Amino acid sequence: MPHLENSYILKLSCPDQPGIVHAVSAALLESGANIVDSAQFGDRRTERFFMRTHFQLQAGGGASCDDLHKQFEPLAQRLDMQWQIADASHKPRVLLMVSKIGHCLNDLLFRYRTGQLNIEIPAIVSNHKDFYQLAASYNIPFHHFPLVQSTPAAKAAQEAKIWEVVQEHAVDLVVLARYMQVLSADLCEKLAGRAINIHHSFLPSFKGAKPYYQAYDRGVKLIGATAHYVTTDLDEGPIIEQAVERVDHAMDPEELTMIGRDVECVALSRAVKWHLEHRVILNGHRTVVFR
Repeated sequence: MPHLENSYILKLSCPDQPGIVHAVSAALLESGANIVDSAQFGDRRTERFFMRTHFQLQAGGGASCDDLHKQFEPLAQRLDMQWQIADASHKPRVLLMVSKIGHCLNDLLFRYRTGQLNIEIPAIVSNHKDFYQLAASYNIPFHHFPLVQSTPAAKAAQEAKIWEVVQEHAVDLVVLARYMQVLSADLCEKLAGRAINIHHSFLPSFKGAKPYYQAYDRGVKLIGATAHYVTTDLDEGPIIEQAVERVDHAMDPEELTMIGRDVECVALSRAVKWHLEHRVILNGHRTVVFR
């Protein structure tokens, strides 16, 4: 996405009807905005319209973003829109959470260090200590919140600490980079629409420990991964991205595991990037992704 000064992203959905693109473009033009790029989609099944528009305001002469919000509100109400205008220059603050498997964490940190993800990472949270040295190598604070007892009270106390970190650091997105704990309904609700998880796409076929070993025993020919929003329904949130890789009979379980972890990294990093670039819009239990 181009990095332009004084640029913003409008993301919206509304009941589909003729003239939406014209009305939105006219409203932006009246505010002195220049459209850089735009994408739209009309879903015939849900009869809803989706649009993402990247635009630039005139420096020193046009409306401010606050002015644009006020000017756009009447149109949004008339068309019954769900909408958001985001500053394209804002560097999102992302909290990473991990347990004892670190390939997704390591991949996201590398993309952050090399500028492939234009983000800030104010903290890493884990229920184990395995990756505190990795966090230190990036000068990122590491919070170890163990779950010693599997009781509702212990779970609530641990999640209260996680929520404190989210609030303290004004976190925009939480990424469960193979964080192997189920979030409570309360925390899922607090993080609705701003928490992403990754899992192997064998679910629900191969649950529990060593899913790639189970896949090997069944002789699978495709392995994959799914990145999705976190909801109270375990691993069933709206899907943002999926990736697959073909495998064959000559590969042992260890090879399947390595390939599977690579696929998980790719799917998760894409989902994080697209979410933070405001390319994902919910469509019921599905998503529209303007890649």
